[in-house]
Amino acid sequence: MAKPPLLLIAAGGTGGHMFPAQALAEAVLARGWRVVLSTDGRGARYAGGFPRAVRIEEVTAATFARGGTLARLIVPLRLIAGVLGATWRMISDRPRVVVGFGGYPSIPALAAAWLLRVPRMIHEQNGVLGVVNQVFARRVNRLACGTWPTQMPNGLRAEFAGNPVRAAILERAGAGYIPPGDYPMDLLVIGGSQGARIMSDVVPEAIAALPDEIKRNLTVSHQARDEDMARVIAAYEEGGVAAEIAPFFADIPRRLSECQLVISRAGASSIADIAVIGRPSVLVPYAAATANHQAANAKMLSAVDAAVVFPESQFKPAALTETLLSILTNPHAASEMARAALKAGRPDATERLVMLVESLARKDKT
Repeated sequence: MAKPPLLLIAAGGTGGHMFPAQALAEAVLARGWRVVLSTDGRGARYAGGFPRAVRIEEVTAATFARGGTLARLIVPLRLIAGVLGATWRMISDRPRVVVGFGGYPSIPALAAAWLLRVPRMIHEQNGVLGVVNQVFARRVNRLACGTWPTQMPNGLRAEFAGNPVRAAILERAGAGYIPPGDYPMDLLVIGGSQGARIMSDVVPEAIAALPDEIKRNLTVSHQARDEDMARVIAAYEEGGVAAEIAPFFADIPRRLSECQLVISRAGASSIADIAVIGRPSVLVPYAAATANHQAANAKMLSAVDAAVVFPESQFKPAALTETLLSILTNPHAASEMARAALKAGRPDATERLVMLVESLARKDKT
């Protein structure tokens, strides 16, 4: 009896790479495939959410971005060892398709797939290709993007598949939007999983400067770091603003679907969540992000007038107050922003990735 087809997923050890990899793994398992996750030791620690049916293979990988001179000198040797190991495993159990999600741990699998001419694909989550994906972009059969537009090297084309979102977000996809008005309103402030200091520096002061007739209707949910909690709480209290402050909100999907406006960093997953639910946003890209990729991510919403984008250097309380006023006092404009965000979303991102995988598998059989 023939084995079910094998999908090999290669991903680095960050949530940005691992979450879409997990979504694809779950979807193809449901279609009868076998799945192997190729990652390094760091990535394996992030793989606890993958289904048990996924076999995890730890590969030898390394990065030039960390460690001292000696560590960097042995990076090529470690990568070669990883590629040789991945090649041997593919010869023993040939995948039908290999999909890379970025990060140095994806190098061995993608390189081995290129050497053995196994159909292969890259999924880039951000609006700028990561270092590894840049290297392999011309050596794969398909290139899928999670954010649109994504900056591409000349001559390369990519398909906008979108970034998979959590089931809790999908459950609220396209939830009806209540525009701002003279009634209770919610404002959500998120800055990554542990908050962002710049949000705590700017947002409470900006909201406190709003007219009383707006503040009395506002309830703010603000994600702040532990070390910023006391001053953020004090700032909202002094400004006469009802606020809930926490280092992490477990129910972000609910808060996002119920808010009139979200103020957020521009990580790929955050952009995908905002677009799938469809909410107006103020985005503050993280200036230190590699290749300024958060600024590129933000273009997906700003280009269709679904978001106002502030570079960190321009994110000041007075400027934010003015922007909040322009949105919270203009229900028609806020509704148009929500609709534009929704049109930019890809709630079917996982299904699109599965279709690309299956199309490569069919070509491999012909």
